[in-house]
Amino acid sequence: MGRSGMFALVLVALATVFAQGQDKPVAPVDKPAAEHSTTEQVKESTEKLKDEAKAEVNKIADVLDHDPRAQKAAAGILQPIYSVAESLSFPAFHWIAFALMSAGVVSYTLQLVLGKLIVLTRMGFSPKEIISDAISLLISIVGLVLTTQAAAENSTFTQSAAAVLSASALGLILGFILYRWGQAQELQAVAGRSVADIAPSKTR
Repeated sequence: MGRSGMFALVLVALATVFAQGQDKPVAPVDKPAAEHSTTEQVKESTEKLKDEAKAEVNKIADVLDHDPRAQKAAAGILQPIYSVAESLSFPAFHWIAFALMSAGVVSYTLQLVLGKLIVLTRMGFSPKEIISDAISLLISIVGLVLTTQAAAENSTFTQSAAAVLSASALGLILGFILYRWGQAQELQAVAGRSVADIAPSKTR
């Protein structure tokens, strides 16, 4: 067989291999399916860790509930509160508590909305003050809810429209006064920080 014959055989073999390769298409990779599978795995892992953490917390709580030392410590914390509650069990207590909690809600709401806006216009910004006021607002809201719930169960305060309206009015006025005091103090702090920043630059 001459060179031309060998060359023809090689061409035929290559053509056959190429044709066989074309008969077996490569399956496309389903990227969305793969991404979906990864997302599901991450979600399952997160749920598993969440369940494990919850079980561990419940386990620790159960141990503390049956520990005499923990029970004694809890009683030591609650006993003074019970004593104060007994001494404050007079008819106007819930009225006063509602007014004070309302004042806190009004004051810290105005501090976060108006106070911080005014401070920002004076080129002052304090993340610590924002966090402090936000936590204080949350405490006041929780206190107002608990006060209202306790008043509904243990007194006639919530049944008297005059008592509720008068306590709300007092809380609104007191809260606005407290807001003005807090705003004035915060503006003074901003002015003090500005003077402290300018003083070193003059000495240079």
